[in-house]
Amino acid sequence: MPSPDFSLHGAVDLGARQAAAKKKQDRQASGGNAYVVDVTDDTFNTEVVERSQAVPVLVDFWADWCGPCKQLGPILEKLAGEAAGGWILAKVNIDENPQLGAYLQQMGIRGIPFVAVVVAGQLMPFLNGAAPEPQVRQALDQVFAALEQEGILPETPEAAEGADEAGAEEPPQPEPESPYSQAEDALQRGDLDAASAAYEQILTDAPGDGHATQGLALVDLSRRVQSYDVDKVGREATERPGDAEAQTRAADVEMVSGRIEEALDRLVQTVRRTAGDDRDKARVHLLRLFDVLPPEDPRTVRARRALQSALF
Repeated sequence: MPSPDFSLHGAVDLGARQAAAKKKQDRQASGGNAYVVDVTDDTFNTEVVERSQAVPVLVDFWADWCGPCKQLGPILEKLAGEAAGGWILAKVNIDENPQLGAYLQQMGIRGIPFVAVVVAGQLMPFLNGAAPEPQVRQALDQVFAALEQEGILPETPEAAEGADEAGAEEPPQPEPESPYSQAEDALQRGDLDAASAAYEQILTDAPGDGHATQGLALVDLSRRVQSYDVDKVGREATERPGDAEAQTRAADVEMVSGRIEEALDRLVQTVRRTAGDDRDKARVHLLRLFDVLPPEDPRTVRARRALQSALF
């Protein structure tokens, strides 16, 4: 299969493109694409702004390297399916769409996932960061109730065309869920064992699959963070800057919080200031965190160079 085109000044991450394509194929295969649309710089006006005149549109700004995005995205897709056209979910990969990524920065948004609701062409912030499904449901109910009370919602959103190309009137019949979808669903449920098994099955069928390798690394990271006392981790990292164990735990917390550059830089600096076993522990842990990101992610590239400089 030919590689996707490189564009956007050659900075687009091939791994992110491949992962996005796989997710889109999964939605199509499962029949779950009727109310979810992938949006680009070129289609945002049509798919979001114009469409919002007839039906509310939630815009999910995400990237494949973003761990919290992988937790929030499946929740939003599930709720969009349940809404059955009451609102549409538009997904924007900021790595592939720099104009929309720059728009986020202009809004003062510095981290993802970030979700906005667009109604009648007006964009309003909705979620900044990941949240569990019950909290997302509650937030949706509250925001739509407020919009309806203010008379902003379209009169008959259920009548709007919620389907993508397939059409909402005759959605395609579901097919067996793919391992990718199984893994994402398991992550959403917090079932890390099931997610790990699904990713391992992908690697059995397709050794070297980058998306599955990243998925397993994310599962490993999630397992570690679940065992942490986050407040204690922060205190220990501040009090013991030369303690490799304390710094690796703090880097894990920063990774799942979307503070990728801070996490990687923390471990590079730990390598610089330590020696012996502590230094090796920080180095090995940094390599584990690299696996969470696509190999060509610019932050990974920068951190690898910084690590080489710190070691030699």
